[in-house]
Amino acid sequence: MEITTQLALFLANKPGTLAAVCDALAAEQINIFGLTISDTVDHAVVRMVVSDHKRALSIFEEHGTLVLENEVLMLEHDNKPGTLSRVAKKLAQEKVNIEYAYLATAPTAEKGILIIRPDNLKKAFEVLS
Repeated sequence: MEITTQLALFLANKPGTLAAVCDALAAEQINIFGLTISDTVDHAVVRMVVSDHKRALSIFEEHGTLVLENEVLMLEHDNKPGTLSRVAKKLAQEKVNIEYAYLATAPTAEKGILIIRPDNLKKAFEVLS
């Protein structure tokens, strides 16, 4: 588990926009560890955790993309039923709210990645350590 920086990009919600973002990262050998997209009427919010957030931030700013940074918890977790439930219960018992989370795991993988944005990052880190 680690505290890491997440980037939130505000992009036009149209075909090709995500491809352009991914192409720019790939050209600089920046890997995407986690990504989620939320759509709104006129734009999309793309939240991502990448292998080099400082270089990625620089790339996005050079292209005039609105991007925000915030800290999140990135946890490697077991790919078993109830894993997320146990994490959520531990945080709830200590009155730490999960503002949002995203995860992914291949069906046959033993481990996956969970990214959490808690309302109290330091406390969440202590509770889950």
